[in-house]
Amino acid sequence: MPRFAANLSMLYNEHPFLDRFAAAAADGFTAVEYLFPYDFTAPELARQLADHGLQQVLFNAPPGDWNTGERGLACLPGRQSEFRAGLQRALDYAHTLDCPRIHVMAGLVPPGADRSELQRTYEDNLAWAAQQAQAAGRTLLIEPINPRDIPGFFLNRQDEAHRIVQAIGSPHLKVQMDLYHCQIVEGDVAMKLRQYLPTGRVGHIQIAGVPQRHEPDLGELHHPYLFEVIDEVSAACGWDGWVGCEYRPARGTAPGATSQGLGWLHAWRARAAAA
Repeated sequence: MPRFAANLSMLYNEHPFLDRFAAAAADGFTAVEYLFPYDFTAPELARQLADHGLQQVLFNAPPGDWNTGERGLACLPGRQSEFRAGLQRALDYAHTLDCPRIHVMAGLVPPGADRSELQRTYEDNLAWAAQQAQAAGRTLLIEPINPRDIPGFFLNRQDEAHRIVQAIGSPHLKVQMDLYHCQIVEGDVAMKLRQYLPTGRVGHIQIAGVPQRHEPDLGELHHPYLFEVIDEVSAACGWDGWVGCEYRPARGTAPGATSQGLGWLHAWRARAAAA
């Protein structure tokens, strides 16, 4: 059965952030992820994890100035020093939180930029970062993101992400395979799971309904089938990663919105228990 982690940046938004850990644990989650930890100290977050029996499985490295629209620094020439300082900060948090994975956002393509220069910068930064991750015992992830949600994002396709990971050749750099983004950009999601999970280059999976990014039982993807594919392929190749629930509850921030939308998870757990 896939192991599901609650994304606390999107789920349980009816609660203040630090209260979301308890809410996720109450619904049976044993792991969490979120975008950024940096509004809180690492010990504060570690205490929430310990108090509620949760494992931190993923968060993002600093993305630049998020509030002004920046979405990562890794591909941006001239920002290398800021990228390196941000990665070190993320590794420090990961140490305290015992978090094995850090997502490094690629960034937006600046108007008129030479894409080949961005590619060189991106791969140089990732190669350096993978060395730091290896020394710290962590794994870095890169994620193809669809250009509808984030117009101008540098990395959009699974094949390109895997080409980069292969070229750098570090076991501490892998792909974050978000099935929501994959469906919007490429489709053929089940076959891509069969193609990429056995390579050992997928470090994490995320899910959401398409196209509205609500619960995975809403929209055009049939997630129970995809979960079966993940189980089947994992059994054959030994993939043991987490599946992050990175979606916006259809009920918004109404009281109980996230919990009331977990019928898909309860049904899958019951099905798995009966198998």
